[in-house]
Amino acid sequence: MTFQEQFTYETRPVRVVFRPGAAVTATPGEAARLGLRRLLLVSGSRGEPVARAVADALGDSCAGLHAEARMHVPVEDAHRAVAAARAAGADGCVAVGGGSAIGLGKAIALRTGLPLIAVPSTYSGSEMTPVWGLTEHGTKRTGRDPVVQPRAVVYDPRLTLSLPVPLTVTSGINALAHAVEALYAPDVSPLVSVMAEEGVRAMTGALPRLATDPADLDARSRALYAAWLCGACLGATTMGLHHKLCHVLGGTYGLPHAETHTVVLPYALAHNAPAAPQALAVLRRALGTDDVPRALWDLAGRLGAPRSLAQLGFVQADLTPAATRAAGEPYANPREVTAEGVRAVLLAAYEGGPPTTA
Repeated sequence: MTFQEQFTYETRPVRVVFRPGAAVTATPGEAARLGLRRLLLVSGSRGEPVARAVADALGDSCAGLHAEARMHVPVEDAHRAVAAARAAGADGCVAVGGGSAIGLGKAIALRTGLPLIAVPSTYSGSEMTPVWGLTEHGTKRTGRDPVVQPRAVVYDPRLTLSLPVPLTVTSGINALAHAVEALYAPDVSPLVSVMAEEGVRAMTGALPRLATDPADLDARSRALYAAWLCGACLGATTMGLHHKLCHVLGGTYGLPHAETHTVVLPYALAHNAPAAPQALAVLRRALGTDDVPRALWDLAGRLGAPRSLAQLGFVQADLTPAATRAAGEPYANPREVTAEGVRAVLLAAYEGGPPTTA
């Protein structure tokens, strides 16, 4: 293996607290450390009970709870959340839940500059990135801004115990996608490669255990640790074909976030594999296999996850327009992005058969 002689790596000011029970026991202390006294909590409807427990722990520092987060962060939801933060006189925000809740917290931070604390309950990894996303008129826009990077992240493995097995699996494979794409990003670095390899190894080890025993706290902890590493990889690098394609499928066609990442990952990787030999070398070590796309496809199927876009409600007539839209957006990718190539990836993902490296 040759050493990567040229790279850039930027660290970001985020504090991580990781321990069972931390959602309630650590969040008030993190708020106090940041000097925050009026916090608006945001969550989705599924995460509202946990958010209320965090609100109770914050006591008088809680200025309100806004439990209206939805997938892909529709811009009208962002407007309402910002209005709620201003009406509450909030000096900070706590996002409790998965990527949708943290995404809504980021939207508030983007519009107001308020510091954000993230308490994730899934493996989305959004809490470790300065990436925001908003959906308007069927288009999901993303960007990077340090103001949306959570100032503190509270990882509590107990929060993930109630995560249903199907969502556990797809959320975990979504995290794998962050690490996989970071490995062939133009700004990958040795540290990112180390984090990605460890994250992939830890997540693929934890998910089969959780499919067998969802209450295994050690496996939950390992999966959340892996999600932290994979999310940090995404936060330090530039997104490519996989993420851009999933943004189109989610923002324009309304496909579910984690499930879409799960389906697309093996096919996007198979497409890019010929142009990303170093990334494939790392992934082969992490997974102990020569055929990485097939191994990821096998993992999803073995754990009962969807393996085709057709299963998610995508229709064949949308293949060409979706490919055209995805190919029309400039972004970094190790292999040249063309409408024809993207359509081939989409068609393979639509059909759901074993991925083949072109």
